[in-house]
Amino acid sequence: MEALRAPSPVYPPSRIRTQLPKPIFNLSFTHKTPNSPSPNLTQFTKPKFKTFTTISPSVSTEPTSPPEEETETLEQDEKFDWFSQWYALMPVCDLDKRAPHGKKVLGLDVVIWWDKNDNEWKVFDDSCPHRLAPLSEGRIDQWGRLQCVYHGWCFGGSGDCKFIPQAPPDGPPVHTFQKACVAVYPSVVQNGIVWFWPNTDPEYKDILTKKKPPYIPQLDDPSFTFQMFNRDIPYGYSLFNHSNCLLFNKKRIHSLIKRATFHIFRYEILIENLMDPAHVPYAHYGIMRMPQPSVKQDREGGRPLEINVNKIDKNGFTASQQNGQWKFVPPCLFYGTVTMGGSPDNTKGQLSQKPPRQVLLIFICMPVSPGNSRIIFISPRNFGVWIDKIVARWMYHIGQNLIIDSDLYLLHVEEKKVMEAGSSNWNKICFVPTKADANVVAFRKWLNKYADGKIDWGNKFNGSLPPTPAREQLMDRYWSHVVNCTSCNSAYKGLNALEVSLQVFSLASIAIVAATKQGMISVVARNTLVVVAILCFVGSKWLSHFIHKNFHYHDYNHAYR
Repeated sequence: MEALRAPSPVYPPSRIRTQLPKPIFNLSFTHKTPNSPSPNLTQFTKPKFKTFTTISPSVSTEPTSPPEEETETLEQDEKFDWFSQWYALMPVCDLDKRAPHGKKVLGLDVVIWWDKNDNEWKVFDDSCPHRLAPLSEGRIDQWGRLQCVYHGWCFGGSGDCKFIPQAPPDGPPVHTFQKACVAVYPSVVQNGIVWFWPNTDPEYKDILTKKKPPYIPQLDDPSFTFQMFNRDIPYGYSLFNHSNCLLFNKKRIHSLIKRATFHIFRYEILIENLMDPAHVPYAHYGIMRMPQPSVKQDREGGRPLEINVNKIDKNGFTASQQNGQWKFVPPCLFYGTVTMGGSPDNTKGQLSQKPPRQVLLIFICMPVSPGNSRIIFISPRNFGVWIDKIVARWMYHIGQNLIIDSDLYLLHVEEKKVMEAGSSNWNKICFVPTKADANVVAFRKWLNKYADGKIDWGNKFNGSLPPTPAREQLMDRYWSHVVNCTSCNSAYKGLNALEVSLQVFSLASIAIVAATKQGMISVVARNTLVVVAILCFVGSKWLSHFIHKNFHYHDYNHAYR
């Protein structure tokens, strides 16, 4: 039998439909109304194709030649426009209203700041019209205006310049000139996240009335609980093969609740990486416990996976995996849900039906620049709500950062190798013969058909990747996450203060013992101070190691897991 291969990710859109000898799945392309709301994943339709198991003898590991090409022409409105979409910037819980925040998305430098006069978050071009200084390095003045700290120019929530200190009061009102204004991006807060539209043209001023960001109703449902996580990642948006599509069952859910502090719903990063469940037992061995398969293949627990892609069109695709349903909403959102049926409830003296337990895995992935991306991860659930009330948010993030680090270097190197070989040779250098890669193949199919196989960076970048930094810098947690997370930042400062306090107390105890004359204090008290001093010193050293390992750098060696 001929092996199954994924289509090349870089064929022009007119040539991307390929002929596979025996396709992994059948993809039916249908056009979907652009403004249609994102459906609840529990409402997915049944796949219109036969299932295919990866242990089928029809799958061969013999290499095959590149798939044949078939010409296909798309209408102009079928092409995916990267600059006509909503992009997530940051969770509101990680933004400080007292200061502006600089972010980069799709190659655009923007600044997020709280306009207390309009009582809403605003997104501006991160460039002062005077001398192009970054407004994200500025401040919010006493009148609630965004002030550039280079020369003190002040701007209101509409981007208009309110004050130029250097302009004479009796001179022409130069602050009212159009060239003194800052470009303003359409923005909105939805599901507790700030979204923006990457076009400042006035025709998009009211774009929210025509097209809204993808909406997840569970994030606004008070019966669901969740914690948000964000991190900058040193590899690109479309080369991620990290999966968080774990297989769930009732026993697995209870096990996760029991180990809530570090092990509950820790999943990670981006597009292909999120769509690839097969790597989890290997790349994350030792930190993520997988449900045991009925037929164990090796110590990690790898096994064949049944993934069915239901349909693919300009607006993404849907897929099913055992008791989980998944949806990709381009360009940013990949999410899934697992629902476990309810049961009769007789606790209140009358028989009623308990609502089904539901867990969602939500990944919002933003292209930042070539070789860089950002993820926002959320996992709402309608059970075990007490856990988030007693477990600090930063404790969840320790586990989530560990999982990201566990295959960060693998993916960074993978991206470099694909670029060196040429993205047009992806189908030659990557061999994807099993059904476990169905989501990855579907994403490549979507990217090739509707987006010319690549991200549109406008005129910002030529597509080349930045050089690989030192490993400690590549896997740094502080600048990629801690400074951008209010919970981790507070914990980092608090733990550092505790470390210093322990060291001071240790030194003070030794000084007291040394300075106290014999007989002034009892031998018991003297020995107690010495023991306490030693314990405080040891505790400070342990705490220093804990802080560095969890908030700065954790070198991950798979060979010793």
